Amino acid sequence: MESYEPGLVPQKSLIQRNGFSSREAYPNGDRPREHRQMQSSLGLVSTLSFPVIVSTADAMLKSASVTLVGYEKIGSGQCTAIVRGSTAEVRIAVQAGIEHAKREGHLLSSLVIPRPFPNLEAVFPIGTHLLEQAQQQYPSRPSEQAIGLLETRGFPAIVGAADAMLKSADIQLTGYETIGAGLCTVIIRGRVAEVAMALREGMAVAQRIGELTAVTVITRPVEDLERSLPLASCLIEEQPQPLRLPINVQETEKELVQLPDLEKLRMPLKDL
Repeated sequence: MESYEPGLVPQKSLIQRNGFSSREAYPNGDRPREHRQMQSSLGLVSTLSFPVIVSTADAMLKSASVTLVGYEKIGSGQCTAIVRGSTAEVRIAVQAGIEHAKREGHLLSSLVIPRPFPNLEAVFPIGTHLLEQAQQQYPSRPSEQAIGLLETRGFPAIVGAADAMLKSADIQLTGYETIGAGLCTVIIRGRVAEVAMALREGMAVAQRIGELTAVTVITRPVEDLERSLPLASCLIEEQPQPLRLPINVQETEKELVQLPDLEKLRMPLKDL
């Protein structure tokens, strides 16, 4: 049985689990593609609002060729966007995220690690999505639908705002997020004009019921960003199932009715 200090993963286990480099693991130097992607640089930007972190991630994705791993929500409203890619691209993306978060007034911190240590990959949620990305092999492309996010402090305000938005415009309510400190975010999708109209109504209702904290519209989200957001189960299309017909069809025998003999029937004659 392997023994190691608490909090540390044995190097052998790291190699077997995640394919990290070592001369013993890859004597011929032929490292798998997953390994090359997992060794890419790491970029983090943290804010105090979920709509702001989503718009920050959008700015990072559109400014450089990076992959959005996801968001880490640690409570008290603190959210972190995690991206991976080459060192140069990650630095450009993080700088774009910092500038965007500063304009919104919610920037907390940022970090770029050119070569993250393998132990980070095994413990922190900073690389799982990259393995799926390498297997699926699809490029990110802009979506035709806009995404709207409205954040309030308090649950009644977010429910009232969501109801007002659905009644005022042709949009879909696709999910909501809570990040602590009483902050709730509702997520809607639709055409840009419809989303803008819905958010305007939602803002008015949220301010009347509680506290409005942030509003964001993302006009052309890339697929990485769309996959990072929750989607209501009622909107997930199920695969059509084939109609199953019974193999043995048994028909019930019908009861025979005996008809009277017409020759024996006496027809009354009418006088003409």
